[in-house]
Amino acid sequence: MQNIDPNQQTNSVKYTIKTALIVALGGFLMGFDASVISGVVGFIELEFNLSKIELGWSVASLALTASLAMMVSGPISDKFGRKPVLKLAAILFLLSAIASALASNFITLVVARMLGGLGVGAALIIAPMYIAEIAPSRLRGRLVSFNQLNIVLGISVAFFTNYLILKLGQSDSFWTETLKFDLHNWRWMLGLEALPALLYFFSLALVPESPRWLIMQSRENEALETMARTSGPEQAALDMERIKSSLNVKTEKASFRQLLNPSMRLVMVIGLSVAILQQITGINSVFFYAPMIFEQSGIGTDASFMQAILVGLTNLVFTLLAISLIDKLGRKPLLGFGVAGIALCMFVLAYSFHSATYTLSESSIASLPEEVDRNALIEIQNITFKDDLSFRSAVTDQIGTDAALEFESDLIKASVDMNPSLILLAILGFVASFAISLGPVMWVLFSEIFPNRIRGIAISFVGLVNSAVSFLVQLIFPWELATLGNAVTFLLYGIFALIGLIIIIRLLPETKGRSLEELESILIK
Repeated sequence: MQNIDPNQQTNSVKYTIKTALIVALGGFLMGFDASVISGVVGFIELEFNLSKIELGWSVASLALTASLAMMVSGPISDKFGRKPVLKLAAILFLLSAIASALASNFITLVVARMLGGLGVGAALIIAPMYIAEIAPSRLRGRLVSFNQLNIVLGISVAFFTNYLILKLGQSDSFWTETLKFDLHNWRWMLGLEALPALLYFFSLALVPESPRWLIMQSRENEALETMARTSGPEQAALDMERIKSSLNVKTEKASFRQLLNPSMRLVMVIGLSVAILQQITGINSVFFYAPMIFEQSGIGTDASFMQAILVGLTNLVFTLLAISLIDKLGRKPLLGFGVAGIALCMFVLAYSFHSATYTLSESSIASLPEEVDRNALIEIQNITFKDDLSFRSAVTDQIGTDAALEFESDLIKASVDMNPSLILLAILGFVASFAISLGPVMWVLFSEIFPNRIRGIAISFVGLVNSAVSFLVQLIFPWELATLGNAVTFLLYGIFALIGLIIIIRLLPETKGRSLEELESILIK
């Protein structure tokens, strides 16, 4: 039995954690870049006179190019290394932030968002892959979850900075007026991302290349040096032989065709099922349209931005809880519990919106902003509408499409009869359920279940599917609310979650505590 120097072990853990935290900063940028748009949509819809599908494009365009980046970033990282791809992602985040803030029209904004999507796709694939390849098996679940934690932090910070900039725009202080927070609030929201993007680019100089990638390039001395720093010399030597043995099992060059091999059937079914489930249950509808959803409960614009901050904080707290439990309870229990919670909360949301009624009384019409043609609304005064679709249609007929859109929040607030606290509780429960399960566990599973020799290509493929589903969900969400209504939209998400729960229970094995090479021998027949 080998003797382990406690000091050496402590230093190895510190070094590995530091490296993982730096690499996972890409997750922060991804989370910020993706969710900062939640505070922007209401302003650009009016400024650029967008239709609901165009509004969806302004959000989903990022996911479209992220899908492309996911498809190519794995193979590119297999050829050039994990670290160069991460540095390129940092540059793309920086350019996207600047271009988005300066966008003069809808097309320019979409192009800038698509540029950021390339960085999102690369970081989302390569960061957890890198961490899994450098982390000891006993710490791998927690360290890979750092990436999801940073995504959550990015989302939370974006919600907070959006609210802060909104309030600064209402201030009459000299410096806020000089910086035009009131006129250019959405531009400031988007432009802030340039600061963490710069930090990420320069911080990557402090991390080494992935040791498993170095071994695949026959640079074994460099790999051994890095592995010795993360797990100690003795363990590094053992891991080196295990990795080389795994890579020597099959020498065929990695290709997408290998994913269709019958031996890959189980892991591909698992990977694709979890990839689709993570997005089709509506998480990015909540993250990217949170203020819009809360406005539907009648609380007003400022309160909706404030409640979006609660979404971010809930996401953060339960992601931390997941990280503390993922290597103790395992991946499957967290997924089962979380997806069940997602289904329940979506059904509660559907019921709450289905039970809502909308009535404009004389006093509520009088409370509307002066810019609203109140006389035009007298014809629907004291008429109770049973759903949001019929109410919006009646209001639009009376005051016109532009006015109905501009003052939608005020009109809903003045007319709706529902329980906004139940809406808030259900959304926070949904976010908590996601954060303790599909959020961090999916990327941990992806980094574990695929063989060393094709991990980059496999993760790129399932990541592509994940991002493609995300794109569709984000694109059609405003259209769904306007066409299907709030209740039906959330009911569909709940049904998808229920189907996903059945798949998890029946197919998913436990992966905690096993080396990547051991998992390969178990899952690949």
